[in-house]
This record gives sequence, structure tokens and C-alpha cells, in this order.
Amino acid sequence: MPHPVQIKQCPYCGGTEFVEGYQSGYGAVTGKESVWTWQNLYHIFCRNCGSVVHSYVQNPEKLLKIGNRRS
Repeated sequence: MPHPVQIKQCPYCGGTEFVEGYQSGYGAVTGKESVWTWQNLYHIFCRNCGSVVHSYVQNPEKLLKIGNRRS
């Protein structure tokens, strides 16, 4: 599922082609309040220079305590 942020140009080299990848395992993200819920950290990086231009988790709600999540 593509991320809704549309990046048109790399702020570092001006490149216009991007690749998406992710970190998991020790690079995964957990919420401060939800100790056992892990999310992969996704990155969009420039194909030309390799700079990471955007990072995100797909389901940020899962990083909150169950009582603090939106219904």
C-alpha cells in the first residue's frame, strides 16, 4: 500500500525517482506506552543519492495503549 505523502524531488540532490523499503527487527518502532506492539519503520529514499527523504509507520494507532486508540 503506497504512502499518501507524495515526494516529487529529493531535497538533497534534486533526484526524482524514489524507492520504498523498510526496517524490521531491531529497527522496528514501539510506542512508549505499548511495550509489546512493534511496527516496521518504512523509508522512502532517493534512487539517485540514497538519502532517506521520508520515514513512517503504517499503523501508528497500534503504538498507543488500547484505551488511547481511536475507535
